[in-house]
Amino acid sequence: MRAMLLVNPKATTTNARRRDVLIRALGAAVDLTVEETRYRGHAAALAAMAHGKGYDVVAVLGGDGTINETVNGLLNPVNGDIPALTDPAHEDDPSAGRPALIVIPGGSANVFARALGLPNDAVDATGAVLEALREGRRRTVGLGQALWDGESRYFTFCSGMGYDAEVVRAVEGLRGTGRKATPTRYVNTALRHYLATDKHHAAMTLTGPGIPTARGVYMAIISNTSPWTYVGTHPVSPTPWASFETGLDVLGLQRMGLISLMPVIRQILTDRDTLPSGRHLVQLHDEPEFTLSASRPVAFQLDGDYLGERESVTFRAIPNALQVLV
Repeated sequence: MRAMLLVNPKATTTNARRRDVLIRALGAAVDLTVEETRYRGHAAALAAMAHGKGYDVVAVLGGDGTINETVNGLLNPVNGDIPALTDPAHEDDPSAGRPALIVIPGGSANVFARALGLPNDAVDATGAVLEALREGRRRTVGLGQALWDGESRYFTFCSGMGYDAEVVRAVEGLRGTGRKATPTRYVNTALRHYLATDKHHAAMTLTGPGIPTARGVYMAIISNTSPWTYVGTHPVSPTPWASFETGLDVLGLQRMGLISLMPVIRQILTDRDTLPSGRHLVQLHDEPEFTLSASRPVAFQLDGDYLGERESVTFRAIPNALQVLV
């Protein structure tokens, strides 16, 4: 089995010694080529190259951002036009036409890896994927796709428009000054940014085939799985019914005042299998497609990566998109 391992040398929770140990362990199980990512978008280019050269597996040692780039390279090996939703040669199972994915968590949150049931430690996760390799154990997962202004990008676990994307933007700015993206930093940034965000002029409207139009949306969380993120070891689940086997889920907020917001926060931090309850919530489950449009540009994030301000984004569920060794 030919495998390419993509290593982010700046991954938050790994170091050179641990990387060498993991590389040797994987190299003993597969015919391994190792590539280090050197710039933003490099993982996507390397994954596309691995796809084009017929590799069986692409492994990633990195955080959610590196994993997202890799997935986009695997699903969209030729840059340019918006890709077709399915490969005609594999209409029944499009994942069969792509290299399988191995995920070894090396970031601060590792939401996708944990949603797959992998340990949050890189060494333990490597042991789990080596076991999956020996047993030929794979899981086929669906992904989300966001489309805007002629561009397209896939996401593994979440996207968002509004306040949560504003927080992601603020944290990325702090990371640019050399600070780490720790759970404490996210929480503190969210609290500080709440005071500055517009809580009186909702910009967004949600529409879609067969979906009642929802206006006056301040913030929208789009989920491909649950949980949405973690605060340390604690899962945050605004859309507890979301899964890799269904369409996309949404939680939208039509009020941002503390009286409306605090009960929602309490519910999504609670381990529960029921949807958040309350007035002024917009909730969708297992939807194939919908669009968020805005009267002014609003912040947009995808798998925790800030992608600028947008006035309209269409979201689609892409079933059976990828095989993961897990």
